[in-house]
Amino acid sequence: MSNDDSLDCKNYGVDNLINTVVNHKHLGNGSIILCHNGAKYTAQALDSIIKGLKEKGYEIVPISKLIYKKNYQMDHEGRQFSVGQEDKMENSKNMN
Repeated sequence: MSNDDSLDCKNYGVDNLINTVVNHKHLGNGSIILCHNGAKYTAQALDSIIKGLKEKGYEIVPISKLIYKKNYQMDHEGRQFSVGQEDKMENSKNMN
């Protein structure tokens, strides 16, 4: 489900972990960043990761705000996109 793996379980160090997350090539709106419980450097890097993401204009939100339960599609990177009524109507027109 995540599309940005922090690689924190590889124990490459605090600076590497921060850089991996904040500059991840798939980082974008709606990204879910994977961090593992008990990884050696995650707790030390977390404040800097959050600061770096906020400096780039991202907002930290609960996962419940990111997960669509109805009317969605998922792209090849694992991001969900809401499918509104207009999209449904357009798709049904194209099917006829």
